[in-house]
Amino acid sequence: MNSPFLSRIGFRAIILMIVSACASGQEPETGVGNEYLKEDAPDRLESFGNDDTHRLLLERSKLTGDWLGKRSLISDCGFNWDIHNTHFYSGVASCGLEQTFQYRGRNDILLNVHGEKAGLWQGFFIDLHAESVFGTNINQSAGTLVPIILAESVPIPDGSVTALTGVMFTQALSETFLIFGGKQNTLDGFGQPFTGGATGQDGFMNTHLLFSPVLTRTFPYSTFAAGCVVLNSDEEWLFNFTAYDTNDTPTVSGFDTFFDNGVSLVAGANLPTDFGGRPGHQTLFVTYSTGKYLDLEASAYFDPGVGLILPTERTRGSQSIVYGFDQAVFVSPEDPKRSWGLFGNLGLADTNPSPFRWSANIGVGGASLIPRRQHDTFGFGYFYLGVNDSLKQLAAVVEPIQDESGVEGFYNIAATPWCHITADLQAVTPGRQRADDLLLFSLRAKLDF
Repeated sequence: MNSPFLSRIGFRAIILMIVSACASGQEPETGVGNEYLKEDAPDRLESFGNDDTHRLLLERSKLTGDWLGKRSLISDCGFNWDIHNTHFYSGVASCGLEQTFQYRGRNDILLNVHGEKAGLWQGFFIDLHAESVFGTNINQSAGTLVPIILAESVPIPDGSVTALTGVMFTQALSETFLIFGGKQNTLDGFGQPFTGGATGQDGFMNTHLLFSPVLTRTFPYSTFAAGCVVLNSDEEWLFNFTAYDTNDTPTVSGFDTFFDNGVSLVAGANLPTDFGGRPGHQTLFVTYSTGKYLDLEASAYFDPGVGLILPTERTRGSQSIVYGFDQAVFVSPEDPKRSWGLFGNLGLADTNPSPFRWSANIGVGGASLIPRRQHDTFGFGYFYLGVNDSLKQLAAVVEPIQDESGVEGFYNIAATPWCHITADLQAVTPGRQRADDLLLFSLRAKLDF
């Protein structure tokens, strides 16, 4: 029987693991743990009467600091937390389906367990991702086929929920070869440089500019997965292969439907480049699914609209191919991690059951160009989505559908290292013909705890 995958028992088990590991009496290890202690030492000042308290609050990397030294202690025991809270206030300023402003928020709790430090064995890691959403999704007022703000649509597009969407186990068999398996949140770690990451919480918000929508049928959001990855000496991935359960089960365990609709196979290759002494990448993803689907079947990345009549006959098999690139244009000589550059993607999928035949995007983004704003980021991009003719014909009577296109620009202000405020503007031609070209304005605030 399916039940919510996130429970109080699960949280209690996590806390028990941490307490047990930290109570072992082992001395803190050198390396990563001590580097973290050194970098975040001001966060552990316990004297709130100090004259520098206000300055330290604004300069610390996390709002809650080092928890009076406990955070570093827990990290030395192998448990690394990343907790953030993101708020969206967005409005369809003109046209679309409805001119309105809506608020929606989300919480994300990520825990990485370093197996060797936690008393397990070398090369073993556990990654957990718990998330919750609440408020009203602006996507319903926009009239787009693909979420205009992705972070508002996952793990569910409407309502409120808390779910454990990722429980992954990874084992390094060598310094360059890893195997993994478990329940995977597929957007974790799936970020193209200069986009701000695939989750839409740091850079671009529109799904079109985070990854190619032609992956809609073969790339579930949260599901069972197993695979391997090959790294180079710089720990950049060169090749990966993953087998996914086609059932998208972010809010339930998924055991009742475990691989009962076939499997999605995803292979990726990544070629790091160094044109002009500046880093870049050329990537290629190929996907194939043995599952059965409907043209108008909704997914995490596709909303066909309310009232459409679904055919009863399903089509087996779906495939897609996506080429992507990124290329740094500027790299700071003082900080190589601070850069800006170009990115782009071109994807092609089958004509049925994929709702989309092809997609393309191109953009620029990265570190701010404004002097003295070295921690700010920016981005501007254009996208076009070609809807399959079979879907246009199927939906013509009830909900006429057309190709979708648009532009998005954002500027992310680092108010403090732990607080980022983003202003975002989108001009979009929605896929639903009854929705006129729209203008969407959004404010996003992300707090790192």
